[in-house]
Amino acid sequence: MFRKIIFMLMVFALMFQPSFGPGVGTIVEAEAEAAVAPGFKLGNERLMSTYYHLIAGKKVGLITNQSGVNSRGESTIEVLARDPGVELVALYGPEHGIDGTAKAGAYVESYTHPELGIPVYSLYGATRMPTAAMLEGVDVLVFDVQDIGSRTYTYMSTLNYCMVAAKKYNKPIIVLDRPNPVGGTIVEGPVLEDKFKSFVGVDNLPMAHGMTAGELAQFYNRLIGADLTVVSMEGYTRSMIFQDTGLPWVQTSPMIPDIDSVFGYMATGLGEGTGIFQADYFKWIGGKGIDAQRFADLLNQANLPGVVFVPEVRGEAGGVRLQIVDYHTFNPAKTGFYALAYARSLNNFTVPKSGDTVVMFDKIMGTDKIGRYLEQDLSPQQIEANYAPALNRFKEERKQYLIYGDQPGQKVEKSAALSVYVDGRPVVFDAAPYIDASDRIMVPLRAIGEALDAQVDWDGVKRTITVRKNGRKSIFTVGSTKAFIGGVWVSMDTSPVIRDGRTIVPARYVAESIGARVNWDGATRSVRIESAAAVK
Repeated sequence: MFRKIIFMLMVFALMFQPSFGPGVGTIVEAEAEAAVAPGFKLGNERLMSTYYHLIAGKKVGLITNQSGVNSRGESTIEVLARDPGVELVALYGPEHGIDGTAKAGAYVESYTHPELGIPVYSLYGATRMPTAAMLEGVDVLVFDVQDIGSRTYTYMSTLNYCMVAAKKYNKPIIVLDRPNPVGGTIVEGPVLEDKFKSFVGVDNLPMAHGMTAGELAQFYNRLIGADLTVVSMEGYTRSMIFQDTGLPWVQTSPMIPDIDSVFGYMATGLGEGTGIFQADYFKWIGGKGIDAQRFADLLNQANLPGVVFVPEVRGEAGGVRLQIVDYHTFNPAKTGFYALAYARSLNNFTVPKSGDTVVMFDKIMGTDKIGRYLEQDLSPQQIEANYAPALNRFKEERKQYLIYGDQPGQKVEKSAALSVYVDGRPVVFDAAPYIDASDRIMVPLRAIGEALDAQVDWDGVKRTITVRKNGRKSIFTVGSTKAFIGGVWVSMDTSPVIRDGRTIVPARYVAESIGARVNWDGATRSVRIESAAAVK
């Protein structure tokens, strides 16, 4: 009854809502008038005060677009260009261009800035990664772009590629942190598998990752090892959504003009290639052959938090309009998977399938399992249960890279410390061991190699680690789940990574590859390794 009352009130309000042009509405106007939350500061504002030393006297290459503004609406381009203490020498624009007006997927040309006379390099044209020529003469890269909280939104893919280039060409990179507009507590969807990595999914993230740009950069860096600095926000907490900051929303791309489009993106935009499509800037979802009322009933009966679904027919397509009633509890990604599963139950759409090439549907999902679940006519609750184990592992690994807690200035709680012993002796590490998304204990390579009295060789070109002891030889590769152990190639459920400039390896696989025995004590959170000599 309560949901019906809310629905009736919202319909009444919509009937008397004034008319605005495309992409403009009362929410945007309200944001424009709002004051910034007390004590809140963006990373770009803290750069020019507390962290100015990072760029003072340096030649700066800035990765940004129209969303890179401070709380006063000043562009970071303008702020740096007029600052006599730094030299802005190059600009780099992501998809949609530096002004955010190019259509999705449209090729964007590089050019010379008409006022500043510096190159504006497109990272969505001839290349998506800065080249050596693009970075020539740059002392430091600075990243300031607003994300929308979805793995498939390509701005954070551009961040990843820029970090890879920064590592490759020995350039430090600074990420100026900004809010995750849908909040830092919603973590949802299948975790991307390596086979399905693409520009709409560059790392092993779920659909909604619940991380800021700075936190994502730290997560990315476990594989990249760039010289990374994150200039964090002040006064930001995990539970904040964009409206809580008091900042006005700046249109991030042509199809994301306002905050309702941000929240609707994952809820309505997952049907690539299925015939289930979004409309009205991600505020409606439906398709041909769907009974709009039945679709709305199924979704409303699912009791998804924070949203009511209004039946609406658009031409030959039946669908629903999303009416978000509680932005803090609304879960965009979960809503999207429920909408897709219920749509399939109503019109039995054909599920796109990957073959020799991976179809966009699977790239967006980060896996081909969702397509298989839909073909098996699994309920959305069953689909959710199936992707939950990997998602829970990701949530645990994610803790290592979070910056913000539940209260302003609160440090994030980390998992209890892990201890590693070899033949009863504690191993001292210069970086803390941790448990990754595959439930494997990850440890710094050099220290564990010395503790095991093994010879360890690192090939920086091939990114391989060779471990030798007592005639045994094993080869591991950063980022690969394949390892050469005992003369054969074996598959692992995790892989070595580079994190904060250190090579981190799975303790069990490395130890067992040279004949050691490994035991985990959950009560004391300790790993006890018996070397090959002790085992004998």
